[in-house]
Amino acid sequence: MKKLLIMFAMIFAVSLVASPIAEAKKFGGSKSIGKSHQTAPAQPAATNTPTTAPAGAPGKKGMMGGMLGGLLAGGLLAALFMGGGFENIQIMDILIIGLLAFVLFKIVRTVMASKAGAQQRPAYAGAGQPNPNLQRQQAEQTGFATNANSGSNGFGQATSAVPFDLPAGFDLPGFLEGARSHYKTLQLAWNENDLSKIQEYVSIELYNELSNQRRELVGDQHTEVMFLDAELVRATHNANLAEVSVKFSGRYRDTVEGVEEEIKEIWHLERNVTQTNSPWLIVGIEQ
Repeated sequence: MKKLLIMFAMIFAVSLVASPIAEAKKFGGSKSIGKSHQTAPAQPAATNTPTTAPAGAPGKKGMMGGMLGGLLAGGLLAALFMGGGFENIQIMDILIIGLLAFVLFKIVRTVMASKAGAQQRPAYAGAGQPNPNLQRQQAEQTGFATNANSGSNGFGQATSAVPFDLPAGFDLPGFLEGARSHYKTLQLAWNENDLSKIQEYVSIELYNELSNQRRELVGDQHTEVMFLDAELVRATHNANLAEVSVKFSGRYRDTVEGVEEEIKEIWHLERNVTQTNSPWLIVGIEQ
């Protein structure tokens, strides 16, 4: 009985140590690249302690879990070796222990993933449904939605500190629908390392940064956009150039690792209005 209790305690310790610290590999990575613009009023410096860990630093829960798991595993191994816990152990016992550890590890990961997914609800109903009209537009042009119907209808109005001057005839609902669709298209191209597809949507400068970033990833990626919303948070134009900023929010996951992350970023786009039917190109991504 004593040996059985120690064995199950070891399985629990192994599951703590082996819990993965990973993130899904999304298009654009996890840091800001390219051009940036102010899309919200400047905020005073925060005096409270941040509630989230800095990028690249392990969370307190993960760090403590690893430390406690390591100490527990080390103590249990010492107890087994010093107390004769491995006496008369058979190869079948080792296989059973390994199987139990694997099953427990998968159960813990599934429960954690389901809890993380339950914290978020889809922000845009039907965002994943194909739109025939949008698909025809994409076949005709490689940029974002072109100017069409009469514009300003109050979507995504920013504060007075941020410019929100839409070009005449700007089709805001169509643009945002196209933005959501193109986000998923680019994520798929990123997964498949289809740099030629990505090049159609971004500026030359941004493409160079993205292509270097993608080369650091080995093989196909498996990141899937679960749900997505888009909001226009900045717009300005002159005789030569139109600029807009789109804020994306939602959730994505790695379908192999089961890791889920929030989508929270802003894309900055530009369009040369001196050229007929010129596409909107992404010139910057802010995380």
